[in-house]
Amino acid sequence: MKNMSKFFITLSIFIVSTYAVNASDGDYDLKANYTKHEYYVTMRDGVRLFTSVYTPKDDSKEYPILLKRTPYSLRPYGVNNYPNYLGPNGGDNRFAKDGYIFVYQDVRGKNMSEGDHRVMTPHNDNKTGTENDESSDTYDTVEWLLENVDNHNGNVGIFGISYPGFYSAASIIDTHPAIKAASPQAPMGDIYIGDDFHHNGAFFMLDAFRFFRGFDSGPKNPTKVGRRDSFQFPHDDSYRFFLELGALHNVNDKVFHGKSPFWNDLMAHGDYDEYWRSRAIATHLNNVTANVMTVVGSFDAEDSYGGTTIYKSIEEKNPRATNTLVRGPWFHGGWVRSDGDHLGNAPFDVKTSTYYKENIDLKFFNQYLKDEGDANLPEVLAFYTGENEWREHDQWPPANAVPYTFYLQEDGGLTNMKPSSDGSDEYVSDPANPVPYTRAIVNTRSREYMVEDQRFAGSRPDVMVYQTDILTEDLVLTGPVTADLFVSVTGTDADFVVKVIDVFPDDFPEHENKYMDVPMKGYQMMVRGDIFRGKYRNSFANPEPFVPGDVTNVNFKMPGISHTFKQGHRVMIQIQSSWFPLADRNPHKFMDIYSARDEDFVKATHNIHRSNEYPSSVTIGRIPN
Repeated sequence: MKNMSKFFITLSIFIVSTYAVNASDGDYDLKANYTKHEYYVTMRDGVRLFTSVYTPKDDSKEYPILLKRTPYSLRPYGVNNYPNYLGPNGGDNRFAKDGYIFVYQDVRGKNMSEGDHRVMTPHNDNKTGTENDESSDTYDTVEWLLENVDNHNGNVGIFGISYPGFYSAASIIDTHPAIKAASPQAPMGDIYIGDDFHHNGAFFMLDAFRFFRGFDSGPKNPTKVGRRDSFQFPHDDSYRFFLELGALHNVNDKVFHGKSPFWNDLMAHGDYDEYWRSRAIATHLNNVTANVMTVVGSFDAEDSYGGTTIYKSIEEKNPRATNTLVRGPWFHGGWVRSDGDHLGNAPFDVKTSTYYKENIDLKFFNQYLKDEGDANLPEVLAFYTGENEWREHDQWPPANAVPYTFYLQEDGGLTNMKPSSDGSDEYVSDPANPVPYTRAIVNTRSREYMVEDQRFAGSRPDVMVYQTDILTEDLVLTGPVTADLFVSVTGTDADFVVKVIDVFPDDFPEHENKYMDVPMKGYQMMVRGDIFRGKYRNSFANPEPFVPGDVTNVNFKMPGISHTFKQGHRVMIQIQSSWFPLADRNPHKFMDIYSARDEDFVKATHNIHRSNEYPSSVTIGRIPN
C-alpha cells in the first residue's frame, strides 16, 4: 500500500471485532489468499469514512476494484477478522477466486464513519466547494483508492442490494472516469411513489415501523455496535397489534416517543413535497458513463419500483450508455439469497438464481473491469413465470407488447370488451375491520405475500372479484399494470387496492414443502398487487377530496410483470380498499391521516362502476403468441 503510514489506523487500539468468522468457503480460505487493511478515507469536507480493503496476496498481476458502500456496517471490524465471502452476495467466493480487490465502506454518519447520516441523501446537482452527497463521497473514495491501493488495474466497479443498491445508483451520477461497471440491485428509487415506505401516497406502515424502530436508533457513530431492535411485540399478530394501537399518532405516543428522527419526518411530510422529491434519485441520473446492470425481482416486496425506474432514467438521460435490466422471479435479493426455483407456493421449475450466478454477475464485471470475454447480455433479460422461461428484449417494456385491456363485467366477469350495460359493484369499507394483506398474519412482513393464494381475501364481502373464462390459449402479459377505475364513494377520501391474479386449474398438481397449507387446485396466485390513495389521483403534491356520490376516475400504474397465464388458467382481478397492516388505514375523510385521531376513522360505502360510460379496467401489455 502507498502512504500506509498516513492512513492506516492501528485498529488494535480501539476496534475489536464483534464477530467470530471462519473466513472460508468450502476449500477456499480467504485469509490465506487476501490481506485486509482498514482506513479512514477523508472526504472533501474533512469527514472521514471508515473503509476496509481486501487485496489478493498474489501481487504478480493487477486487479480491478469492487466497491460496496453500506449503511448496515461493513463488519467484521479488525484486520484479523474476515467475512465468510467477498464480493456480491451469494454465500460463495466466486469473485474472490477470480481475483478482485474488494472495498467496503461505512457511509457517512453510520457505524464507524464520521458525519451525519441522511436517509436517501438528496443529490445536489450544483455542488461547490466542500458540498457533498453520495456521488461526491464515492468520487472522493475512488480518487483515494487509485492513489493508495497497489496492484489495481485502474478499473472500479460498484455493487449493492437494496439500500446499498441506492448508493450504487447515486454513485454513478457524474461518474468518476475509473468506474467502468455498476450494478444497482433492488435499489430504492423513490420512497414516496413506490419503494419501501409508500406506494402511490399510501403509507407502508408495517415495513416502516419494522425498519426504523431499529435502524434509526441506537448508539451514535463512530460505533461498532449494530442496529438495535429492542421493541417486543406483545403477541405474534401484527394485524391485531396495529389495530389495537389505533391511529398512526399512537406509534409515537406509545412506542417511538419521538426518538426516531426519520419516523418524525415521515409523519411531518404526508404529501409529495420537496422533502421526498429531493430523495428521488432517478431524476438526477445524468452523465452516467459506467456500464450499468440493474437487477430487480418481479416479486420484491420492498423495492419492485426503484430498479425499473432507475433503468428507465439511465436509458432516457444517457442514451449512449450500456444499460442492462435483469428481472427474475425473485424476492428482495433473491437472486443471491435463494435457489430461485420457487417463492412460497409458486413453482418456477428451474433454479433461476443459480443461473444468475453462473451466467450473469461475474461475467458482467469481468467483461467491463477485466476485459475478459463477453457476458452476452441483452438489453433486457426477463424471466416469465407461468411458462417459467427466460426471454430477451431490446427494451422495457418490450416493443412487441400491445396494450390488452380487461374490463370489469357484471356478475364478476372479466373480458376485453367494454360493458354494454350500466352497473356498479358496492361494498362497505370498515377501518375497524380492514382486509388483511396475508392469510399468515405474523409480526414480520412476509416476502411470500407477493405470490400468496388470494382465496382468503376473495371470500370477504369488501373485496370485489372479477375473472375471465378459462383461457383457451396462453396469454403472455408483460410490462406495467395500469388500473383505470371509475368509483363513487360516500366519504371524501378512499384507498383502492388492485390485484392481478393467476387462477390455477382444478387439476393443478400438489407439491411438497409448501409455504402454506392450501390446495394447489384452484390456487389464486397474486402476480401483482398495489394500493393507491385516492386523494392523490391528480397530484401527489396537491391532494384533493372526493365529492361524495360523484363518479370519479382513479388511474394509476403498478410495477411491471412478466408472466404467462397458461391455457386452462384464468385471469382474476380483485379490488378492495384496505391492505392491513401492510398499508395504514384510510379514515375516509380528507385530512392529514398522520394526525388523525381514533374517532376520525369511519365506515364508507364504495362503488366500482362498470358501464360503457364508466368502464373500469386493468390494462397490461400482451406479447402475441
